[in-house]
Amino acid sequence: MDTLEAVLRHIDRDIDRAVERLFALLRIPSISTDPAYKDQCRAAAEHVAADLRSIGFEAGLRATEGHPVVVARSNGAGGPRVLFYGHYDVQPVDPLDLWKTPPFEPRIETLPDGRKIIVARGACDDKGQAMTFIEACRAFRAVTGRLPLPITAMIEGEEECGSRHLFKFVRDNADEFRLDLALVCDTAMWNAQTPAVTTSLRGLVYEEVKVVCADRDLHSGLFGGAAQNPLRVLATILGSLWDDQGRVVIPGFYEGVRELPPDVKAELAALDLTPQEFLGQVGLKEPAGEKDRMLIEQITTRPTAEINGIVGGYTGEGAKTVIPGEARAKISFRLVGDQDPQKISDAFRAFVRARLPPDAKVEFTNFGLAPALQLSFDSPSLAKARRALADEWGRPAVTIGGGGSIPIVADFKHVLGMDSLMVGFALDDDRVHSPNEKFDLACFHKGIRSWARILHALAA
Repeated sequence: MDTLEAVLRHIDRDIDRAVERLFALLRIPSISTDPAYKDQCRAAAEHVAADLRSIGFEAGLRATEGHPVVVARSNGAGGPRVLFYGHYDVQPVDPLDLWKTPPFEPRIETLPDGRKIIVARGACDDKGQAMTFIEACRAFRAVTGRLPLPITAMIEGEEECGSRHLFKFVRDNADEFRLDLALVCDTAMWNAQTPAVTTSLRGLVYEEVKVVCADRDLHSGLFGGAAQNPLRVLATILGSLWDDQGRVVIPGFYEGVRELPPDVKAELAALDLTPQEFLGQVGLKEPAGEKDRMLIEQITTRPTAEINGIVGGYTGEGAKTVIPGEARAKISFRLVGDQDPQKISDAFRAFVRARLPPDAKVEFTNFGLAPALQLSFDSPSLAKARRALADEWGRPAVTIGGGGSIPIVADFKHVLGMDSLMVGFALDDDRVHSPNEKFDLACFHKGIRSWARILHALAA
């Protein structure tokens, strides 16, 4: 029996214990954006470091101005030096009443179609996915006594709030992490049967805008019709961000957006992603983006502007007739190509200021600036990964663009000079960032096997 086959058999025999280890991590409520969970975030980091030490890594916590970064290293048999990146933090669980069971009490559920799923906050994003890689390393250590490659792991605790302290950490320690290749497991399959390698990621600009009018909330019967209403001001400005063709009208927004090469566009068209297939699962029917673009372009290779939340005035139970003194909104922009995050932020702020009426003032806060990333289609590592995935899943691995953002991956390219191999096992119905987040048990199991095959292929 060759080494890879022995490792794969060990993974199959050990899968129940691998699930138990994942459950132990999922029970830690490591919500990074909420300061109330600071201690739990540190507990999750310590848990991951201890787990990595148990399989032979030298691992510890490295301080940042926010949550700590887990850094671990282990020598291997040879081959390229790789940096594995993942994150131990998770999104908030609101609205809690929509969860069928408590979000940090992981469980196995069987769906009507027979699929077994792991349900918990972080099951997919990113604890379950990060653990597919760690479990593959565990299997190599158990079978061969060592890893097939020299591996450094960097597992952060702030991805879900913009990785805002990781950028400085990477820049300050660039010589330490400048290796040969980065491996990332925080992306998706094409579908439940077809693996994928993500070759591009959209960048991110995340802004909060606060409009202030009166110096307090006002009685709408006394002041209505005369006093400026910041909710109305904000709604009017935000509603003017798009034209009737779904294009963002902020001046200069599309600077740096490149058209896809014809052959790449043809490959996307051949995937035949339909509105019924993609939007139907969430109760929608019609794409709402740029009308002259394919659905798959709208969600992967085109820039976007989205309103993520609006709040102001009275939002409690019952009635309270007020004109609020202030209103807030959170806005995110997904970027592609060579769009400049800082220019997009500046242009958005100028767009808002130009439309403010008298008696309205505005304040802005930025929560994230990250450029987009496009990787080479002719990378030898990409070819090896695609073959390894095809061997595991029994069908070719597609190359796709990622609609979301992994903020630090662009710095792996621009600061550390490394390409990133982004392989993930999420599915469209995993309810990532939503109540009842899940991760298919088959994706977890075959994800571990996939990483074992990829590590073996890269070592060769």
